Amino acid sequence: MTDKLIRVDMTNQAVTVEPFPAEWKLLGGRALSGRILLDECDPTCDPLGPDNVFVLAPGALAGSAAPTSGRISVGAKSPLTKGIKEANSGGNPGQHLTKCGYRAIVVKGQPSNPDARFGLSVTADEVKLVPADDLKGMWNYALCESLASIYADSASFITIGPAGEQRLRGASVATTDQDNRHPARHAARGGLGAVMGSKGLKYVAVDPGKARARQPSNPKEFAQICKKYTRDYLDGPQIFKHGTSTTVKAAQILNTFPSKNRVEGQSAHAETLDGANIVANFERRGGGMHNCLTGCIVKCSNIVNDEDGNYKTSALEFETLTLLGANCDIGNLDDVADLDRLCDEVGVDTIETGAAIAVYMDAGKMEFGDAEGAKRILQEIADGTEVGKIIGNGAASVGEHTKHHRVPVCKGQAIPAWDPRTIKMVGVTYATSAMGADHTAGLVVNPGIPEDQLAIVSQESQIINAACDSTGFCQFVQPTLQDMADYYTHFFGEAVTKEDMAEQGWRVLEDEWEFNRRAGFTDADDVLPACMKEDAIGPGKAVFDVKPESIKQAKIRQGNRPELFAMKAVG
Repeated sequence: MTDKLIRVDMTNQAVTVEPFPAEWKLLGGRALSGRILLDECDPTCDPLGPDNVFVLAPGALAGSAAPTSGRISVGAKSPLTKGIKEANSGGNPGQHLTKCGYRAIVVKGQPSNPDARFGLSVTADEVKLVPADDLKGMWNYALCESLASIYADSASFITIGPAGEQRLRGASVATTDQDNRHPARHAARGGLGAVMGSKGLKYVAVDPGKARARQPSNPKEFAQICKKYTRDYLDGPQIFKHGTSTTVKAAQILNTFPSKNRVEGQSAHAETLDGANIVANFERRGGGMHNCLTGCIVKCSNIVNDEDGNYKTSALEFETLTLLGANCDIGNLDDVADLDRLCDEVGVDTIETGAAIAVYMDAGKMEFGDAEGAKRILQEIADGTEVGKIIGNGAASVGEHTKHHRVPVCKGQAIPAWDPRTIKMVGVTYATSAMGADHTAGLVVNPGIPEDQLAIVSQESQIINAACDSTGFCQFVQPTLQDMADYYTHFFGEAVTKEDMAEQGWRVLEDEWEFNRRAGFTDADDVLPACMKEDAIGPGKAVFDVKPESIKQAKIRQGNRPELFAMKAVG
């Protein structure tokens, strides 16, 4: 099957399919998204205007038999950071697109009627825009239920909720999972749902029919490494067998389970919010762990049921427990599950939204711990009220409107759970990543790294995670650069080394930094907010005190060290 590229012109409601460029053969996911944006998007454009470019790019190995390799990258100029952004998601659309022969979807332009809604219907034989005005304002779960009645059982969906339609800067892009078609997987960070909404695109439906998995150039060797990798992973420690929710205890010990808009590094609710309680509830309430996409061997996604055994939400992860729970001083697990479901329904990032609500609470606009008030705010986001728009536009928006002094963001994006005051290496990543505060850009949970090593460890982690985000692999299978190179060699039929994969990872970072440079970013933007430098946490009274000259080293090529080739991707 010849690889193809879908181009969608929303100004003229036109779709074209063209051959995938040969020079992009080894590019997928984040690498492909970044290359397209650097080549085709004006970095100075209005992120919500017609000149922004919206990219859906499955990983280079998506649709193949490589285990847990079907993730899809969503890319655009971010309305939240005003720089380049890639966010990726599980679910089945990435695999389905590549099984149909499509390596990416590139969406440009904007309908002349801002109230117009469209769907993009994709099969191996046809790609077309269809009217979707009747779906305007629908929440994600109802939307996918409606789409499921129209499309075949084999179809998967990429959708936005009302937040994306309103072009709110905290809006996410949802994808449906393997088993129950719930839109519970999200490319959440950076407000990319707002860009999809600005294009008038309510959904993308991908129906692979009975299409086979993508076939490797060296079938025997590829099958061997797939089997060995799967066996080794399943025989190993499987540290993500219960997802990330069970990270709470460790985070509490490390003073990176922030409370009350990050004024403290530990929460009084650590015991009740511990994901071990979710696991314990499986026996009584049902639910359990499942894989969000076909071929996943990690199965990190939890299904959370209510007291009566009815489905409530899935993938209630550590970041959500932290930002919507501890950081808002909300300690009831069911309340946080409700908030998670509402975020998925309305289509907003749980990290950004939790941080925004916490700033709102800290500014005295509502009480810390007010779970019902937080739920009402999610409804207000859907309704498009003034308060809903302020919160839906993110933490920086709340700070701007309340004039509050404590706004934990970097490049306009809310800081995730992993705190840069106690895990200083992650602070270097937040500061230097072109995408702002994003732990999946490069995370090493080690509070003991000396300052003269912070930049190189951050850089190496950013390189390997950028490479991983380009393959389609989930970071939780923790591939090394050698693993990625072996898969590429036998899938694409040409020799690829671990050094080649390191170069691809570095090129991703360079493309992203260059996009931001053209957008007007400078080294002066590579900083953390004052509250991270002034608000001390933990028994050691930790603040982020890494020197600017140390931070700057993370963007200067340090050379490939043996440590880089031994590292595993993790976010």
